[in-house]
Amino acid sequence: MNQLDQLKQYTTVVADTGDFETMRDFKPQDATTNPSLILKAVGKDAYKPLMQGVVDAHRQLAPSDVIDHLLIAFGGEILKIVPGRVSTEVDARLSFDTAATVAKAHQLIALYQAQGIERDRVLIKVASTWEGIRAVEMLEREGIHCNMTLMFGMPQAIEAAEAGATLISPFVGRITDWYKKAEGKDSYAPSEDPGVLFVRGVYAAFKKLGYPTQIMGASFRSVDQVLGLAGCDLLTISPDLLQKLTESTARVVPQLDDSWAQGQKVEPKIYDEARFRFEMNDDAMATEKLAEGIRTFAADAVKLEKMIATMQ
Repeated sequence: MNQLDQLKQYTTVVADTGDFETMRDFKPQDATTNPSLILKAVGKDAYKPLMQGVVDAHRQLAPSDVIDHLLIAFGGEILKIVPGRVSTEVDARLSFDTAATVAKAHQLIALYQAQGIERDRVLIKVASTWEGIRAVEMLEREGIHCNMTLMFGMPQAIEAAEAGATLISPFVGRITDWYKKAEGKDSYAPSEDPGVLFVRGVYAAFKKLGYPTQIMGASFRSVDQVLGLAGCDLLTISPDLLQKLTESTARVVPQLDDSWAQGQKVEPKIYDEARFRFEMNDDAMATEKLAEGIRTFAADAVKLEKMIATMQ
């Protein structure tokens, strides 16, 4: 049995890509996308007819609105392949606007439902800002399930769980990238990897404190990081790492389970807005990576808009 098949015994495997054709061989349960992944996918010849079809069908709309239809087109194709859910992201430029985030989530769900896809198969991805968390709190009460993304700090994780988020996505690789640069290191042993250790800490807190919110490790840089979180609720993995996992039959040892979590020391925390913002501000890594992530996703949304404008 290869490592991917072994991993699936302990963890729900999710494909981290907009390139849905690559998913067929790996048989993930779910799939997750973001603006950068969609931008990368539409640059490939295989997806240009899909994009052109969306643009042609919605020429009367502004490019920013066409993007919504493009996201749903990709999501719909993905859901023909995966048996579970697809994550679709709210425009990162709305990350600090609670009302606009809620409105955009409603629009995305309505577009999916117009295609015959029910909300239970969709996770709305929202950046883990204070405003984004408040939006998710409202959406979850309405039965719209959410995936809190761009997560780098414990205040984000705890407050998302308190808000009732269905899923959170801690960014393992981006955390480790920051520490490599800050500490002048080329690599970390799996047991010392800062991104892996962060997710393990969140896992212990959620399981020990009884939060039902699921944890999905994301943004992996290596197979070692993936295997260091074997047993996590879900792991979203890029096609290149999925391929590497299929090429090895080395034993996969689960690293996380409830009994492990119960043995960890966890201190409950409750956040108001002031404490949330202060602790995030006090964590240089979390602050910098959140800001960088929002900027990157927003910039890629602008690139998509410009691409659509040239096709209209």
